[in-house]
Amino acid sequence: MDRISVFIGQACSALLFACIVASAAEVVMRYGFDMPTVWSTELAMTLCATAWVLSVGFVTQRNRHISITMLELVVGPKVWRIFRLIQMMIAFGAVLVLTMALWKPAIKVLGRTEYSGTAFNSIQPTIFKVLIVIGCILYLAQLVANIIRWVQRTEGDLSGGH
Repeated sequence: MDRISVFIGQACSALLFACIVASAAEVVMRYGFDMPTVWSTELAMTLCATAWVLSVGFVTQRNRHISITMLELVVGPKVWRIFRLIQMMIAFGAVLVLTMALWKPAIKVLGRTEYSGTAFNSIQPTIFKVLIVIGCILYLAQLVANIIRWVQRTEGDLSGGH
């Protein structure tokens, strides 16, 4: 799972680059030619959101979620190790509930495409409903991999850099 998370996370950087290109093209079209597009904002939003949702496994694999590390300094490494397991178990439970709640809407939207209702009228809602479930599944799988590493005591150095 680690390799899959790293691959997807690094591949998502191309989506962010594409977002920069689309945004730059919009600036040139709008201010250089006075011909703004109807698609650039939705495309940029879709690209960034896709990268954000799909890279959750990468962030989890690297243990780089936002956290309060002051507690780590106060409780010491042995207690912090237990706290890490508790955190992963709570995260797993929460994401599992979220995945179950989003499953039916994602399946439903695959049978009946939803549109954004904007001037571009993209299928952005359909894409997001499906991608969030995929992101949740990637997150759950990476949490399982992290918990296995925790049990095997092969997590490596997790100090400072959360």
